[in-house]
Amino acid sequence: MWEFLIPLFAATVQSGTPVLYATLGEMMTEKGGVLNLGVEGMMAVSALAAFVVSQATGSPWLGFLAGGAAGMAMGALHGFVCITCLGNQVVSGLALTILGLGLTNFLGVPYVGLRAPGFDPVAVPLLSSVPGLGQVFFDHDVLIYISFVLPVLFWFFFRRTRLGLHVTATGEMPGAAAAAGLRPIALRYFAVIAGGFLIGLGGAYLSLAYTHLWTNGLSGGRGWIAVALVIFAFWRPGRAVAGAYLFGGVMAFQLRLQAMGTNLPSSLLLMLPYALTILVLILSAWRGRRVEGPAALGTNIEPEG
Repeated sequence: MWEFLIPLFAATVQSGTPVLYATLGEMMTEKGGVLNLGVEGMMAVSALAAFVVSQATGSPWLGFLAGGAAGMAMGALHGFVCITCLGNQVVSGLALTILGLGLTNFLGVPYVGLRAPGFDPVAVPLLSSVPGLGQVFFDHDVLIYISFVLPVLFWFFFRRTRLGLHVTATGEMPGAAAAAGLRPIALRYFAVIAGGFLIGLGGAYLSLAYTHLWTNGLSGGRGWIAVALVIFAFWRPGRAVAGAYLFGGVMAFQLRLQAMGTNLPSSLLLMLPYALTILVLILSAWRGRRVEGPAALGTNIEPEG
C-alpha cells in the first residue's frame, strides 16, 4: 500500500508545483484589480523561452529567469491593453492565450523532442531520510523547495508590507487609493508584471524540471486550472497550495491508472478541480457567504492626471 501511496504523493507535489506558481501569479494580478485570462498562453511562451535559453547557454538558472522575464513581458502587454488603453480585460486575456499558444506552436517546432539542461532532484540532508515525509517533500528539485516558501512570502507581502497593502487597496477601491495619494495605475502595472513573473516561473518549471524537453501543448491546460484555483482558494495563498496539490494529485493518479491499464477515462479525473471549484462556489452561495474577491476586479480606472 505504502509502496503505491508514497510515490503518488511525491508525484503530487511535483505535478502541483507549476500550477502553484501560476496560481500565485494570477492571484497577485487579481489583487491589483486586473483579471488575466491569458495564463495558459503565458505559461506556454515562458516554457519555450526557458527551454531555448537553457539549451543555448547550458544554464538552467538563466533559462528559469528567462521564463520569468517572458511572463513579465506578456504581463506588461496585458497591462498596456487594459490599464493604459482601457481595453476589455476578458478579451485581452483570451487574446493573450491565443497569441501565446499560436507563437509556441509555430516557434517551438524546431525544438520538439530535444532536451535542455534542467533541474534534477536534490535530496535535503537529514530531512529526506524521514520515513514517508522525506520522499514526499524533501527529495525534489530546488524549484519545488522554492515553491514551499513562496506562499509564506506572498502572505507576508500582502499582510505586512506597505507595497502589498497599497496593491490590495488598489484592487479594492482605486478611487479611494488615489484620494489617499497612491498611484493606482502604477500599482496595477506592478501587480500585472510581478504576477506575470510568477506565471512565467510556472511555465519554466514545465520545460526545465517537469519534462526537461519541449513539446507543443506543454502547458496542457494548467493555466486555466490556475485561474480556477484562484477562486477556489478565495484569493488566499494557503488554500492555493491545497488546490494546486489537489490538481497535482489528480493528474498523478490518472497517469498511474493509465499505466496500470484501467479503462477509466482520464478526462473524468482531470475535470475534478473544475468540478470542485464550481461546488465550492455553489456551497458558498448556499451558505450566504460572499466570495471575497477584490471589489474592483475587472474594472478599468481612468488615467491619472
